[in-house]
Amino acid sequence: MNLRIGFGIDFHQLVEGRDFWLGGVLIPHTKGALGHSDADVLLHAICDAMLGSACLGDIGEHFPDTSDEFKNIDSKILLSKTNELIKQESYTLINIDSTLCLQSPKIKPYVKQMQSVIAKLVNLTEKEVSIKATTTEKLGFVGREEGIVAYATVLLEKIIS
Repeated sequence: MNLRIGFGIDFHQLVEGRDFWLGGVLIPHTKGALGHSDADVLLHAICDAMLGSACLGDIGEHFPDTSDEFKNIDSKILLSKTNELIKQESYTLINIDSTLCLQSPKIKPYVKQMQSVIAKLVNLTEKEVSIKATTTEKLGFVGREEGIVAYATVLLEKIIS
């Protein structure tokens, strides 16, 4: 058995006038994440964890923020493309464990929906996609609601024929 662990992290600034996409779900909020794409910090961290686990570089290498091709792109597309990249290397995703750091909004009402969206995109069950959240107790840029951070860890298995 050939198993690989990958870790991803992503940060985005929160600003007024942007939609707030998180885990592939549009969440009502007064602010949204600023970025070249839809700035879905959770999906970006998951992509980076998957790519890193398979030694395929990072999200910026595959989907550069200097490319018009990815301007305002739905990050669900990026996650699907990332899943295809790891499949091309004969890896399959076993599970995802993630943590979001944000002061608000409370995301518990959206976790099941995010798990469902992510699971469908990467061929997992909802029980194989863990999403947790924490505040920073009003400390730092996250606590001041200036930004959001996501961490993700994944386990891949190499399919050996």
